[in-house]
Formats: sequence, structure tokens, C-alpha cells
Amino acid sequence: MFSSTFSITVTAIAFGVVFLAELPDKTALAGLMLGTRYRASYVFVGVAAAFAVHVTLAIAAGSVLTLLPHRLVQAFVGVLFLAGAAMLLLKKSDGDEEVKAPADQSFWKVSGAGFMLILVAEFGDLTQIMTANLAARYDNPLSVGLGAVLALWAVAGIGILGGKTLMKYVPLRLITKVAAGVMAALAVFSLYEAIAG
Repeated sequence: MFSSTFSITVTAIAFGVVFLAELPDKTALAGLMLGTRYRASYVFVGVAAAFAVHVTLAIAAGSVLTLLPHRLVQAFVGVLFLAGAAMLLLKKSDGDEEVKAPADQSFWKVSGAGFMLILVAEFGDLTQIMTANLAARYDNPLSVGLGAVLALWAVAGIGILGGKTLMKYVPLRLITKVAAGVMAALAVFSLYEAIAG
């Protein structure tokens, strides 16, 4: 049975982990490309809706994990966090990917293109897996879901409105290393709980 109470701490943790993991990802670059060609608000609506779908799916998956024995879940979550940290450190840059966008500037065409791009590109992505892990770890789908969706929306907004400017001041490698470090710390904590449990 999951906790239905809201926790600002869990929301903040989910926000931080997902934000740091998503910032160096292809989504910010895709949002930037679409945002430079089309009305930013139209792009954001589509991207935000796709992220809401992804977070809902991840929370559902994480909630299913909570039905398993606690020590087993903590061990599983710890291993996945370690894998996530390794993926961040080892993955190649997605900066060369081309984003197809609609020729029509209407709200439905532009937001639909943003929605489909994120829906397809982010399915099974690291942040979706991390959101499921956090939902299983904290057994608080409301707080984790809110933190994750706000983080994804923030990254999308940054990408759409000014990703290139941010990257001039904050090196992408630093963001990636910080995100990997946070995930590694969560992995150690989860594995410790699994062993000490």
C-alpha cells in the first residue's frame, strides 16, 4: 500500500534527480530546435503533455514494484540507480540529431509535433526509469510524480527558451557528472537499506 500523503522532501529529491538526469539529454536540444523555429508556447504545450504521459507510466511501474518485498525492491532500485549513473557517464552526446518539425505553424500541428517527438524519443529513457525507481524507493507516487513532471517541464522550458545560453555558462560535462554522482549516492543508500534491512 502506498503513501498518499504529500512530501515536499520527496518532491524535491525527485525534482533534483530527474532535472539533473534530463538536462544533458536530447530533449533539451530537441526543444531548443523546435523552439527556435516555432512559437515556444505551442512547442511547450505538446512537450509538457508528453512528459505528463511518461511520468504517469513511470509512476505506475514504480508502484507495481512496491508490491514486492522491501529488501528486494531496495536492491533492485539500487542496481538501477548505479546503471543510470553509468549510463550518464558513458553515453555519447546527442547534439547531432536532427529534429523534424512541421511546416504548418498552427497550434495543433506544432504542439502535436512536440508531443510526438517527446513521446517517442523519451519512451524507456533514463529519466522514465529513474522516476519509476523513485516511486518504488519512496512509495509516494504523488510526491515523486509531481517532482518528476516539474523537473521535466523545467528542462523543456530551459531548452525551448534558452538552452544554448545556459550551456555557455554551465558545462554539460559538469551537469552530467553531478547527476551521475546523485544517482550513485541514491544507489549506495538503497543498497545499504537492502542489506541492513
